[in-house]
Amino acid sequence: MFERPKSGERAVLVQVDFRKAVEAAPNFQEFEELARAAGAEAVLSVYVTRDRPDPKFFMGKGKVEELNQSVHSLNVQLVLINHDLSPSQERNLEKELKCRVLSRTGLILDIFASRAHTFEGKLQVELAQLQHVSTRLVRGWTHLESQKGGIGLRGPGETQLETDRRLVRGRIQVIKQRLAQVQLQRQQNRRARIKQAIPTVAIVGYTNAGKSTLFNQLTGADVLIANQLFATLDPTARTITVPGIGSMVLIDTVGFVQKLPHTLVDAFRATLEETALADLLIHVVDAHSAYQEDNILAVDQVLAEIGASEIPQILVLNKADLLDNAAAVMGQVELKVDEEVSTQTSQTSKIWISAAQNLGLTQLKSLVAKYVSQDMFSTELDLAPNEGALRAALYALKAVEKETDLEEGGWKLSIKLTTSQWKKLTREKEKRG
Repeated sequence: MFERPKSGERAVLVQVDFRKAVEAAPNFQEFEELARAAGAEAVLSVYVTRDRPDPKFFMGKGKVEELNQSVHSLNVQLVLINHDLSPSQERNLEKELKCRVLSRTGLILDIFASRAHTFEGKLQVELAQLQHVSTRLVRGWTHLESQKGGIGLRGPGETQLETDRRLVRGRIQVIKQRLAQVQLQRQQNRRARIKQAIPTVAIVGYTNAGKSTLFNQLTGADVLIANQLFATLDPTARTITVPGIGSMVLIDTVGFVQKLPHTLVDAFRATLEETALADLLIHVVDAHSAYQEDNILAVDQVLAEIGASEIPQILVLNKADLLDNAAAVMGQVELKVDEEVSTQTSQTSKIWISAAQNLGLTQLKSLVAKYVSQDMFSTELDLAPNEGALRAALYALKAVEKETDLEEGGWKLSIKLTTSQWKKLTREKEKRG
């Protein structure tokens, strides 16, 4: 048992590369930026190469001893490891190093906790932290794991560890109930937008790609902008007017990173649902980043996880003013259409812009208008008598062009609406059973 330092930002950063790993370790440069974003002062970076993780310490015993010497000679209070550790590995390293040890997931959760400002954002982060820490409550309470026996020494019937676990489970349940209420409010707002046929466009992308800068330029909002990871966490929505389509809801979402913790994805599912139900995604990419392709892949993986991979995307290469050929590519649009299926959902567009310099945004607005306005299809639909709610929703969208009564009851409708509007309606129908 040791006393953990109550504060301290001097940190050692550790990267472990496994020769037999199926996939590469997370980007270390990004890990350094995450540490800075959390307020840590990296005084040493340690690189370790192994065949496979050590069950006890994740890294080898010899490397742990070297790390222990560095921790004490450099007066380090924190060791950050660019991997996910098991609870036992984290606990064993803390005992050996006599300082706090934090995994990549723990570091990201700490950053999110410091950046959440809204009531909903704080609830989501707290839920993710509690879900993460619930498996690690044994740390620091090992002296209370067992109750004393004997006459006069019997405890109240519950150890401190059991009490903590029960309190954590209770708090998780309370937060989930509150987030369910938030999700219900979002669904009500979404139904209002569906009835008014207002398209929804979500800005997604890797953290620090310039999403908030683009959002501010397009909406005139004042969302925080900073050259750091996860500068903005709480989602923001604004209604804007785009020539050719009228009113449109634009949503600025939280940035993604490689190996975004599943606890965060689950906790932010109510927020990310807005992305999954959008008509169009503006995928912002840092055109000047050396890890551009990896960042795109990381975002696409999260989009697939939340069920948003089939939504049409515009790939926006931001910060193009920093490229050597900036003048040649600025505002340029590339459009690729599937030859077999020429529907709008099979189109992918790429455009180069500079949100900070307000360059290429006119072309981007025109492209958004083209996607939203042309994503239309016509079809005939037979509705049973018990599907009056769907019929009413179609009329609210002004999508019904012709209606005739069916002999067996119900209606035959000729409708025209966007693919995304139809997907929203069918999802709502499935939720109602």
